[in-house]
This record gives sequence, C-alpha cells and structure tokens, in this order.
Amino acid sequence: LVDICFTTVIVPQMLVNLLTQRKTILFAQCLTQMYFFVAFGITDSFLLAAMAIDRYVAICNPLHYNTVMSPRRCRLLVVASWAVSHLHSLTHTILMGRLSFCGPNVIHHFFCDVQPLLTLSCSDTSINELLAFTEGSVVIMSPFILLLSLISIFTRTVLRVPSGEGRYKVFSTCGSHLTVVALFYGTIISVYIRPSSTYSVTKDRVVTVIYTVVTP
Repeated sequence: LVDICFTTVIVPQMLVNLLTQRKTILFAQCLTQMYFFVAFGITDSFLLAAMAIDRYVAICNPLHYNTVMSPRRCRLLVVASWAVSHLHSLTHTILMGRLSFCGPNVIHHFFCDVQPLLTLSCSDTSINELLAFTEGSVVIMSPFILLLSLISIFTRTVLRVPSGEGRYKVFSTCGSHLTVVALFYGTIISVYIRPSSTYSVTKDRVVTVIYTVVTP
C-alpha cells in the first residue's frame, strides 16, 4: 500500500507533464506533492526496517516469533512509522512554505522534491538545508544501520546451517528483500545524505527514477 501511494504521488503528474503541453503546477499543489512524497518515502524506509526485523526473528528465533512479532507490536511499528514520517514531512513543508521564490520558477526535476525547490528560492535556505541534512541523516540512516546490523547477524546465522540446500532456501526467500533494500537505500543516500553544494540536476533525476519507480 505504501509503495503504491509513494509512486502514485508523482507518476500521474509526471506523465501529464511528459505527454501534454501543460508543464505548470500551482505552488500549493507542489507543496502537497512534496509533503506526501517525503512522508511516504520515509514510511517506506521504516517499513523496510520493520520487514527486516520480521524476517530476522522468523529465521533466527522462530520459537519466539509469535511473542516478539505479536499483532499489537506490529501495529505499533506501523503507526510509529507513519507518525514519524508525517511529522518529518510536515516540518519540511512548513519551512518550505515560508520561503520566497522570485523566478523564473522552473523545476529541473520530474516532480516537487526538497532540493530542487530550495535551488529556486531567493530566501536564506540555510535552515532548510541544515534540517534536510541532519534530520534526514537520522531518519534515513537509523533504519539503514539497523538493517545492516540485522543482515550481518542474519548472514552469520544462515552460514551456520549445515545443509547447502537449507542455506540456499533461506537466501532465496530473503533475496528480493535484500535487493530492494540495496537499491532503495543506495539511491536515497546518494541523493539526500550529502552537502547541497554537490547537488546535480542530471545525476539526481536519473537516480530518482530508481527509488521512485523501480524499487516500489
């Protein structure tokens, strides 16, 4: 559901821009698109970490799976993911709405994202950039570090399985998840976890397609 929402936020408007002569978007629509894009993107990040926890417990501690991953605990993980991601997105949207844009307001991107909008502003964007880098680092890197830790423990556990067929079965079960994690976090980190001075329109447009269209 989150993947569908994540893609739906940008793909319809992007197709309209590509297939018609209408290349404009209202500022309020742009902020709305940015809000939901950031919110669903961060939610996706947290849920990938939650899925990794689920697989780790199922494979490494199966006897306690029903206790550790109880329905109540799963609901709490989902609610917490949604709450934190929407709070994070709301903060970005409010700060973006306070900026001035003097024109020409041409967004060199497929959709309204934080960094392309900041490059158009004629106001002081230092607070926005600091927030994007620091809070973004925490929100993105925290689940990523957790994922790396779980993958490391998971790999060591699987390698202890004496049967080669058993190891193959486990890795094949989790292979698709690991591929999505690598693509999603690899591209997200390359775009957002870096100084704004290194922002590249051409490179980021290509990379963005991977985590917005391919991985979902």
